[in-house]
Amino acid sequence: MGESTPRNKTRRIRIGEISIGGGEPIAVQSMCATKTQDVGATSAQAEALHEAGAGVVRVAVDSIKDAEALRVIRERTRANLSVDLQENYRLAEVVAPFVDKIRYNPGHLYHHERSRPVRDKVRYLADVAAEHDCAMRIGVNCGSVDPAIAEKFGEDSVGAMVASALEHAEMLEAFGYTRYCVSLKDSDPAKVVDANTRFAAECPEIPLHLGVTEAGLPPDGVIKTRIAFEQLLTRGIGDTIRVSLTLPNPRKHEEVEVGHEILKDIASGRFRSVPEFDNDRLNIISCPSCSRVENEQFVELAEKVRELTAYAQDHALTIAVMGCRVNGPGETDDADLGLWCGPRFVNLKRGEELVGAFPYDEIISQLRRELDRLIEIRTSPTEA
Repeated sequence: MGESTPRNKTRRIRIGEISIGGGEPIAVQSMCATKTQDVGATSAQAEALHEAGAGVVRVAVDSIKDAEALRVIRERTRANLSVDLQENYRLAEVVAPFVDKIRYNPGHLYHHERSRPVRDKVRYLADVAAEHDCAMRIGVNCGSVDPAIAEKFGEDSVGAMVASALEHAEMLEAFGYTRYCVSLKDSDPAKVVDANTRFAAECPEIPLHLGVTEAGLPPDGVIKTRIAFEQLLTRGIGDTIRVSLTLPNPRKHEEVEVGHEILKDIASGRFRSVPEFDNDRLNIISCPSCSRVENEQFVELAEKVRELTAYAQDHALTIAVMGCRVNGPGETDDADLGLWCGPRFVNLKRGEELVGAFPYDEIISQLRRELDRLIEIRTSPTEA
């Protein structure tokens, strides 16, 4: 960032060979989209992202086989590696020796060992990270907030995210573990700005990782991300960023390039976004391609959805296209129409209601029927 842009005075934390916070340059991150157990492909992609300028490269681990693969991947890349713990937090001790950072989602901690208090699970993660010289990230996502907190806040989804982040930050601080950052992500840029602004006001010393989750396909995904980053970074909020785009594997490095371009533009005083995202038009959100994607047709499906829905651009509807079972079910709930992909079928939802599961070659026609039906309902005159 340029000298004219003040930065919040967050604490400095080390992640492998780089540091974030404390006035360090803003780091750009990305995530491998290859299957983690495909050691050759994942190692090559991690290295490609590193070469493109990624300060940290995240790899998803969802099983012991993924964890075993990570041991070999660590030997084949120079990237600073972050592990994305999914619903099995107990894998932390297996992967910690081979990574520089552990990311966990507070909303997923209740899936395993439900009788064990969340505080005990967080203490376990902090102890593992400290033992193996790892940094950590508390990664709060809009669609997977702890159910108890989500229920408490009701329609205030931003308040629920901030409360979850504050709760987990308090736990780590109480355990004496301070080498962590926090992220609060949503697919709506306005909510990302709101959540991070609120958290920064409460905990100005904690480094923040910025991102618009499920930003979608470029160029729309880039625009959504710019809106959030330009508003936050110019307020001094943010120490590391990730641009989450739906891209095929060979183009994954574009996330990093776009991230650096946004940082360069902001530092030079060049702003390309609008003050607020236009919520009066069709909004397609889709998750970034990553190793959790159940079927490689996911990116192609997202592109087909964009092509199909071109006729509906003037309707204020949200369509979500999600690639996996981890984020798919929860993060399609708030969309008017949601698709989340399995290995052979795509689950089609109308809000929180499941319409059905359809083969990949049938889902587009089914989506068209549901979209037409929804448009008809929205545009029909209200009966007296």
